[in-house]
Amino acid sequence: MKIAILDDYLDSIFHLPCYEKLAGHDVTILTQKYDDPADLAGAIGNAEAVVLFRERTKITDELLAHLPNVKLISQRSAYPHIDVDACTKRGVLLCSKQGAGKAPSYAAAEMTWALIMASARQIVEQNASLKAGQWQMGIGKTLRGRTIGILGYGKISRVVAGYAKAFGMNVLVWASEASRKAATEDGLTVAASREAFFAAPDIITVHMRLTPETRGTITADDLARMRPGSLFVNTSRAGLVAPGALLAALDAGRPGKAAVDVLDTEPLTDPDDRFANHPNVLATPHVGFVTEDELDMQFGDIFDQVVAYANGDPIHMINPEVWHGRKAKPA
Repeated sequence: MKIAILDDYLDSIFHLPCYEKLAGHDVTILTQKYDDPADLAGAIGNAEAVVLFRERTKITDELLAHLPNVKLISQRSAYPHIDVDACTKRGVLLCSKQGAGKAPSYAAAEMTWALIMASARQIVEQNASLKAGQWQMGIGKTLRGRTIGILGYGKISRVVAGYAKAFGMNVLVWASEASRKAATEDGLTVAASREAFFAAPDIITVHMRLTPETRGTITADDLARMRPGSLFVNTSRAGLVAPGALLAALDAGRPGKAAVDVLDTEPLTDPDDRFANHPNVLATPHVGFVTEDELDMQFGDIFDQVVAYANGDPIHMINPEVWHGRKAKPA
């Protein structure tokens, strides 16, 4: 089967152990980002299966119209970037293994803590100072005894809360009603209100899925309640914050700093981008999940779906009516 793997910017997939699962198939790996659907379709060519790298490419009806040979899209987890109705209309089966009940992304949790530590202890700034032939450039902050607020409470949040408690921090949670109940059952403190949640912590870290309902859920008013010396951390999705709100909040001094692994424009290649160059921002290029271990696990699942489809027994079908419709057609 002809397979196209999209958006592998670092040309990393070929080197993963799980890549052996595609042995015998004709695989093309695209390392370039294509903004124009026609250009992307030209690069995909006559592939029958498309493998997605997270949410880096939106699958729209316009794109699918250029890809009459594609019969399968294989990816992992949520799919807000995919027009499922368009897939169904055009006879494209979407397979996506969901994360419910599985282990959390420890890579993302570790990245969250790395950003917190780097910001609190000014690691990037101190390193730059040393390389410039200078000595100490400022005074950091100890985490022990401070309060971390966790917005959203799921698998990754639980891991981050564990890290915080190991560092002697106080943990405060705000989330949906069901998630607040789960946090309470886990022995954590839930804020009295959303307003109190944003006002109290020294650090707020975001761990929510981006859906149409959660897009822009963190508002300018929320950020304005944060303390002047506080840190805002986001390793989930930039779209959870109202457009422009975080940059404006940083300019106003509430919060005092931000550490983010997700950006409004990805990939961001403008060296003069004002947010990325803000003096109170530590930004990384969405690498929270980019570890050998995490990628091998994720793409192992994705390739299993491709192989199952090639063997005539697809798994993790999101729009199974496409497959059943094909099976119902006379040979």
